[in-house]
Formats: sequence, structure tokens, C-alpha cells
Amino acid sequence: MNKIYFRDIENYVNENEIEIQGFVDKIRDLQYVQFIVLRDSTDKVQVTIEKNDENKEMNDIVSSLTKESTVLVKGRIYKQEKVKLRGLEFIPTSFVITSKSSDELPIDILDYTNKSNQELRLDNRFLDLRVEKNYWIFKGQTIIENAMRKFWTTNNFIEIHTPKILGTASESGAEVFSMDYFGKKVFLAQSPQFYKQMAMASGFNNVFEIAPAFRAENSHTAYHATEFTSVDAEISWIKSHHDVMDMEEAVMIAVMKDIQEYMGAEYKRVFNLDLQIPEVKFPRIPFYEAKKIIQDNYKYVGEKAHDFDRTEEELIGKYAKKHFKSDFVFIIDYPFEARPFYHMLDSETGLTKSFDLLYKGIEITTGAQREHRVDFLEKQAIEKGMSLEPIDFYLNFFRYGVPPHGGFGFGLSRFLMRLFEAESIRDVTFLYRGPNRVNP
Repeated sequence: MNKIYFRDIENYVNENEIEIQGFVDKIRDLQYVQFIVLRDSTDKVQVTIEKNDENKEMNDIVSSLTKESTVLVKGRIYKQEKVKLRGLEFIPTSFVITSKSSDELPIDILDYTNKSNQELRLDNRFLDLRVEKNYWIFKGQTIIENAMRKFWTTNNFIEIHTPKILGTASESGAEVFSMDYFGKKVFLAQSPQFYKQMAMASGFNNVFEIAPAFRAENSHTAYHATEFTSVDAEISWIKSHHDVMDMEEAVMIAVMKDIQEYMGAEYKRVFNLDLQIPEVKFPRIPFYEAKKIIQDNYKYVGEKAHDFDRTEEELIGKYAKKHFKSDFVFIIDYPFEARPFYHMLDSETGLTKSFDLLYKGIEITTGAQREHRVDFLEKQAIEKGMSLEPIDFYLNFFRYGVPPHGGFGFGLSRFLMRLFEAESIRDVTFLYRGPNRVNP
């Protein structure tokens, strides 16, 4: 028999005996009756057992039952208006404990608040994830990834799986993890950047990857992790970075529409949030213009001359919401000082043909048109203080013809964090990894 999920149990009202399984959410053992609320990932249902000689075996089982145990129950489901929980009541004919929980839980999962001891909750993440809102966060993640895959596969993209053990660090600027590889020093991939571009040189036209990436940043902020899921896309035959932004905007609209279709009701009920489907083009604000907007409107001067700090991201996000009615905003044309060597420079302005996408005041994407001319790549790498020998394998991709191309890397956890208005990416990561956390 297939598992009957509690969300569907109303379909079985007044039918013959059915079998249900779930976690024990609540127990009320009264003088004449026992009430047990069972829970699965989809909903809850009340089981009612009268205390009498006929039910004595089940009564004894329930009297010794502990919360968060798992049970298998057979019986019938009835409409019962007096029952507060969904107006449904399950009357069992048998009640079996399939696994018994210890009496005392290390965390109180029925009284969850974001102010609870986060470290203790992360230590017991398998229990923490039983909270309904956590289920819907990861259901949302599934919908998001599926929406992206649908968009890309429908539009002639190839999914690739790039190596995560590299002989050379994949980017300048960010810290990398090193490890011993049969006596040789190698690195964990910060991004699939070099290999996405190899796919462009291979004539794959359009590619994407959803995979882990690693950053050895000793950062303890709510926005950083040492291991995270990076969503990457790269496209060929472009004329500018605006082509890449057009593609990402279309992807994000498809994502938001699928969230609305497949979990819009739960997004409102569980999180008390209203989903905003983009109805306007995402604004595209040049970097230095955005700096001036922030200074003129909010009297704030950022900490970094060539990049944005967190406060600037929040303020330009606030400005975009007020003036463009958009939760999304592209900041474009960053100075070369803030970008990696492989971003293309505009010959007229000297700025990079690059962008960041911000969502609700936090950067979720970095992208650009890439430099595909090998002589320019070599020159720009040297300007960044890099030695050419370690990246010769990469430069070799560009010596035999490669289309003009560009792409982006998208931070899935940051998007989830803002989408569900969580306090930290720890709350939207299945098992968080940071400088002080490698367990469980």
C-alpha cells in the first residue's frame, strides 16, 4: 500500500480501513479518552481512542507513548465538525509504535523561535528540520532548482558537472581550501568558472550547473558559508553583459511564477508573506550612479571605493523598491579593481562589462561578459598580479577560437534567505558549514 500523506487524508473519509504513518506531535491522555495528533511533512491529523476494554491494548500503548515517536495506525477517517484540527477524526483499530523517541528532546521543536539557541539547533538539525517551516523552505528550494532546470533545458542549455578538485585555484581574490592529493597540493573549487568557459570553447553554446562550491573565508556573518550551493550559467554568442542579464531576468521570473503556482498558499500561511511576482523589468543602475544615489538620498558613504558594502546593498535595494517597484535590481559596470581578471573591459569607459543582481537588498548574483581574447586575458591577469604559468591550461581554451560569451554565478542560499525572510543562511541550508562548524 502506498503511503497516504496527511494532506490527502480527507479523500478517504468514510472509506474502508486505511493505514497511516507519522510522527507523534501531541498527546492528551484524559480520563475517558486519548487524543494523539500525528504529523507528517504535509499536514496533521487527530487520532481519537476511547478508553474501554475493547481498546485496552491501544490505550496502554498510548499511555507509554512519547512525543516525536513514529507510529503506524490502521482505522477509518471521519468528518467531525467539533474537532478543531481540520474537522477530521481518525478512529483506529490498531496502533503500533514503529520507533520510540526518548522522553526528553535536546531542543523544543514545538516552540520554535529564531531567538532559540541556534548552535544547539544546528547540533540537532535532524530535529530542527521537523519544524513545518523548514520543510517548506526546502520544498521551495526544490521548486526553484526545478524551475531553473526547466527554463534552461527548454532553451537549449546543457547541464554540466565540473570537477571540484582543481590543480589551480579557480579565481583570484577569494580564499581557497587546499588539500593533499597523492602528495600534490590541490584545491577545492570556488566556482566552476574556468570549466564553464571551457564549455564555451567546446561549442556547447549554453550550459548550466547546480553544484557545491567552497570558499575558505573566515567569515562569521549571516551571509557567508564555507560550503554552499552555487548555480551557474554561461551563454555564447552574446553582444554584451546585457544579454546575460536578460537571460537571468527571464530565469528569475520563471522561478517566482513556479513558487507561486506550487507553494503560494503555504508561502502565505506558513511564513505570513506575500509573494511578489516581478511585473517590471529589473532596473539596471551603473555602479557609480548607484553610489551617488545612495549618497544623495541616504547620506551614506560606503566603506569601499570600488565595491559595495552591506549597507549600500540594503539602501540601493530600498531605493529600487521605492522608485522602480522592484525587489530585484542589477548594479552594472563595476570598476576593474573589484572584478576578476577574466571580466571584459569596456574600451571606452575602462569599466568591466559586469553586474551584480541584488534581491531585497542583498547580492545574490555576480555575472559578466567574459574576456574571450587570449592576449587581453593575459594582460589583465598580469595587471591583477597573477602569474600566467599556473593558469596556462585555462588560457589554452582561448587559443583556438572561442565565441563571445558571458554568464553568472547565483547564490541559492542567499536567495532563499531573502525569499523566506530568514535571519541567516544557516536557516536555509540543510547542513551549514562555516569556520567553526563541520558537524554533524
